[in-house]
Amino acid sequence: MVKHFGLEPDRDVKFVAAAEGLPEGRLLRVQQGFIDATVVPIPGDLSAKKLGLNVIARSYEIYKSTDSGLITTTRKIKEKRDEVKRIIIAGIKASRYIRANRDQTVQSLMELFRTDREMAGANYEYLSKTLNDNGSPTDNGFRLLIEDIKESAKVTRDVSVSEVADLSILWEAQRELGIKAK
Repeated sequence: MVKHFGLEPDRDVKFVAAAEGLPEGRLLRVQQGFIDATVVPIPGDLSAKKLGLNVIARSYEIYKSTDSGLITTTRKIKEKRDEVKRIIIAGIKASRYIRANRDQTVQSLMELFRTDREMAGANYEYLSKTLNDNGSPTDNGFRLLIEDIKESAKVTRDVSVSEVADLSILWEAQRELGIKAK
């Protein structure tokens, strides 16, 4: 996010441990002037606005990340490939349901997180924008993830997506659902 706005994280921004803790506490620190900005999970931006703060950016509006996904072992894929594929199919169907059924999903979010309709609605807006109808990670999101991990691990060589991910089961699941794989 910082790089997106033309800043260098190590040079232009000072990250401090004081910004750790619960989102509500971090927002209060900003409001009181102890820190200049903080990162909060959705729907923390709604809470920030209620406190009179400005939302500078939302990561999902800048790029589609690939910071979550289905993870398993090579052994599980070899021994129970059909089970893994069924889970992928269920995830794709769930994403499609969520995007197509706002009211039912908001109600479920209210019950799941024991929150009010406004907060559940804010969660839904984020969720519906981060999901897609085919289960595929975005190329940009995967590149960002790889570059971030390379930097942390001090790896300088190029790393291809195929070195870190096997999307063949996803492609099988997509074919079963009639989705044209990319």
